[in-house]
Amino acid sequence: MEENEHKKELTKKDVEAMIIDTLKTIYDPEIPVDIYEMGLIYEINLDDDFNSEIIMTLTSPSCPVAESLPEEVRQKVEAMWAVKSSKVELAWEPAWDKEMMSEEAKLELGFM
Repeated sequence: MEENEHKKELTKKDVEAMIIDTLKTIYDPEIPVDIYEMGLIYEINLDDDFNSEIIMTLTSPSCPVAESLPEEVRQKVEAMWAVKSSKVELAWEPAWDKEMMSEEAKLELGFM
């Protein structure tokens, strides 16, 4: 099957799940928990052609990886065979706090 034929069989939900799996491979270098479990991903939007827009935040505006982390997210998602293009937007509202972390992340970091 050609790549386009594979894409026609995929749903947005399938591709979103694949994107989440990819996001779970990306870490803030200072924190041993992936950015998805940290609660740094606010939205994953896909259009009908599987162009993605990811709205994310950082733990603080002065985060040392403020420049590189969103670009790493964009590159890794855009490199996925099922995604046509990727755009990442940083959002500061609502401000991130530790309550946005998954139970797994809280446990890993000793918040439980």
